[in-house]
Amino acid sequence: MFDWSKIHTVLLDMDGTLLDLHFDNHFWMEHLPKRYAEQNNLSLIDAQKFLIPQFEKVAGTISWYCLDYWVEQLNLPIAELKKEIQHLIKLRDDAHDFLIALQNSGREVILVTNAHPDSLSLKVERTQLHKYFDQLISTHQFGVTKESQLLWQRLQKHLDFDNESTLFVDDSLPILQSAQDFGINHILAVANPDSQQAAREINQFKSITDYSILVDDINNNPFIKI
Repeated sequence: MFDWSKIHTVLLDMDGTLLDLHFDNHFWMEHLPKRYAEQNNLSLIDAQKFLIPQFEKVAGTISWYCLDYWVEQLNLPIAELKKEIQHLIKLRDDAHDFLIALQNSGREVILVTNAHPDSLSLKVERTQLHKYFDQLISTHQFGVTKESQLLWQRLQKHLDFDNESTLFVDDSLPILQSAQDFGINHILAVANPDSQQAAREINQFKSITDYSILVDDINNNPFIKI
């Protein structure tokens, strides 16, 4: 799938790419509407009808991922509500071996997530995700999301990665397109981010449903820094 001798840096998304997206989908589409309905004396359906347009209005922006924004908009303790279903936070079944192979290969492995720092902290606490990475980065520190070219400009300045020798993996097609537009040479889509949903057919990028198909190639092609 890739010539690993040409990949020196690996940038990985978190939710849906390494962690099962079922937690996030369940939170935003079921658990949060339920709590909003209880607070405002609404039916679950009416709460969902109200909330979904609010989500769509800011989709792809820093506000969508910002817990503080939703606390202000909805008057609910978002971080605490996430903790109520934190048992759903888990690594994808195929992620551990993939991450260990990358770590052992000598490549720089960096998490780049749009998740708010509080969400990132909760997920690291639940999964120990930090142990696989050289750095963990929330795009909130740059004030823009991966959907924006400005993020990639700021991230490259911060990390000094080379587009030609960088692999970026994500489950969001608009984000992958943004990375490709910026010039990142190696792009990989995750076709099955939510374990409770069917895999998607993806034509515009190389895609996988199981990282295990990459592990042998990574193990057989370690990166030797010169």
